[in-house]
Amino acid sequence: MNDLLQLCVHDLEVSVLTGIYSEETHLPQPLRISVTVDLDAPDRFDPVTPLSHSKNYMDLKHAMTAALPEGTHFVLIEAVADHIAETLMIGDPRVVRVEVAIVKLALSERNESIGIRRVRHRR
Repeated sequence: MNDLLQLCVHDLEVSVLTGIYSEETHLPQPLRISVTVDLDAPDRFDPVTPLSHSKNYMDLKHAMTAALPEGTHFVLIEAVADHIAETLMIGDPRVVRVEVAIVKLALSERNESIGIRRVRHRR
């Protein structure tokens, strides 16, 4: 079994225009987004290994925020997850798997997490 490098940015709150009901379609909704990326990386990182041998965490955060097209209405949060995963895969061929979890905060009544988890593999 090969070793694996996973990069994570979890629990980032982002407002996204999403939803299917009339009360959801005109204002952005708060989402809690978490992303985990599996990266094809060297077997070992020495103390002087440069960042170019890994990936900048800010790339993950960018895919979860600024890379989401402003003004675009995503009917399903599944489409938001796909957009984030595709952004990360297109941007770096070393990304072999992306897991995106999205919680719709507006649906929570007792602090429960209601949402989806999407896993995409490079083909």
